[in-house]
Amino acid sequence: MPDEITKTQDRPRPLAEVMTLPGLLRWRVALTPGGEAYRQYDATAGRWASYSWQQIDAEFERWRRALAAEGFAAGERVAILMPNGIAHIAMDQAALSRGLVPVPMHAVDNPDSIAYILDDSGALLLFVDTLERWQAIVATGQRLDNLRRVVCASLSGTSGAAADARVVALDRWLDAQASGSAMADVAVRADDLAAIVYTSGTTGRPKGVMLSHGNVVANVKAIARRIAAEPDDLFLSFLPLSHTFERTGGYYYPIAAGACVAYARSVPQLSQDLKHVQPTVLISVPRIYERIFALIMQHREAAGRVERALLDLTLAVGGRRFDARQGRRLPSLFDRLAWPILKRFVADKVLAQFGGRLRVAVSGGAPIAEPVIRLFLSLGLDVLQGYGMTETSPVVSVNTPDENDPRSVGHVLDGIEVRLGEKDELLVRGPSVMLGYWHREEETRRVKEVDGWLHTGDQARIERGRITITGRIKDILVTSTGEKIAPVDLETAILADPLFEQAFVVGEQRPFLTALVVLNAKAWEQEQQRLAGVGKRGEDAERAALLLRIAAAVKNYPAYATPRAVSWSLEPWTIAAGLLTPTLKNKRPALEHRFAAEIEQIYARKPPPAASSER
Repeated sequence: MPDEITKTQDRPRPLAEVMTLPGLLRWRVALTPGGEAYRQYDATAGRWASYSWQQIDAEFERWRRALAAEGFAAGERVAILMPNGIAHIAMDQAALSRGLVPVPMHAVDNPDSIAYILDDSGALLLFVDTLERWQAIVATGQRLDNLRRVVCASLSGTSGAAADARVVALDRWLDAQASGSAMADVAVRADDLAAIVYTSGTTGRPKGVMLSHGNVVANVKAIARRIAAEPDDLFLSFLPLSHTFERTGGYYYPIAAGACVAYARSVPQLSQDLKHVQPTVLISVPRIYERIFALIMQHREAAGRVERALLDLTLAVGGRRFDARQGRRLPSLFDRLAWPILKRFVADKVLAQFGGRLRVAVSGGAPIAEPVIRLFLSLGLDVLQGYGMTETSPVVSVNTPDENDPRSVGHVLDGIEVRLGEKDELLVRGPSVMLGYWHREEETRRVKEVDGWLHTGDQARIERGRITITGRIKDILVTSTGEKIAPVDLETAILADPLFEQAFVVGEQRPFLTALVVLNAKAWEQEQQRLAGVGKRGEDAERAALLLRIAAAVKNYPAYATPRAVSWSLEPWTIAAGLLTPTLKNKRPALEHRFAAEIEQIYARKPPPAASSER
């Protein structure tokens, strides 16, 4: 057994002495072998299956043996293109135990972006959910000569493998090494790579953030000192495991806490899973809270006078109770007497949408609007806003139930230093700051100083260790799902299509991107004639055609960077109208103001489906 979990007087060493991610898992299994570790829905049996730490470690052992048989050297990369679930973390844990480097990828990303990441990372193995997904990657034409093995989760037996000798079904891959003694972990150090997590760069192409074992473990320990989850806590995981927020906060941290993680079946089934699983801790980007907030407000509008008055009274009393708890006012006798009744008949019924047992909800990845977070705080749910970025593993600061200012992102975690640079840019230094960008030394030097200070690109205020984000230095959009996108790069790509004369991408704190475009009159006339020739007429057909053209133009960018709505015109934006600079660059605030009504109408409608680049 690895040295870092050897026992002293029959007791595992404390968490403080764990230095690597394989060591973290071994430490937890030794500490509470019979505790519940994971739940996952078994579609075949039609029920939720539960696994103890000892049972899950035995399952991981099959993956360790199979991966060891590939003969990869320590430090080689293993790419994981899978939805959340035990299979995903089993490959992750197997890779970590062999000294390999996981490369988690967005399960819904487009094939071009995936192919780029596979090539850039030099991954030797790809774990993918379906053969169709792999075939779509191959169809991009990207040479993937580094790949030696493609393990396909849904491939049965040998079907589909004949076309490419590298492809193997998961069951065959695991069964080939089913027997044998337990695999000893390959020795890894704290400064060895634990993941390359790709995030959008200013060039538009994803860039790989190199996180070491020490980076991630340090962040896990700091989170544990700030927000203490308990062994009887239950997390519901639905954010992609390729998202560092979920990876650290919803995967590695529960191992440290000994808490159970249940994997949601899918985002469309999230509402059902919340009510069935009844989690006590939820980690999410603002979008889930925004959706429930919208449902509550819609219900309020449709409710009768009495029901509406009761909800308003509950929010008023609950809001004052929250402020009193934070020491910002004195509690009144009326509020103390009224709250138990309002909680039982109003607040608890509203919060039942989260399952009824939720005690802590963490929001990160993007700012959350104050009215949204205040509503849940007033209902008695501790929603804790935090701040971080992939480059910091990711958490830098977070509020706590006892010190919760919803206008801020909380106090800095222990062991992390922050200061303000030029233009009030937030700088961060500490053990969780990345090693750098994979194969991008120049970009690393631009954001990380020699003495370790990381430039976040965000403007902030720091008051007695509490951080408030006030803006951004860099021109980056952050959607309500936490994705960071450089709009200028998308606009440049769109303008490569001669149909588009001008382009402007919006989506800040929105669930998807929208492109506002000015069309070339002649090219648009031709496109309309083409559509008419195949029987497609009218605004809906034109909108769909434009979205396909835009999707094709930005196909080399991550899937979440593809605009899902479009507004078009033949009237150019001009310098005289104040919409362009003298060098013909977009004046973003002016354009947003000019088209505010159109933008609001787009986002008020039902979210459109993701566009396909096929024509």
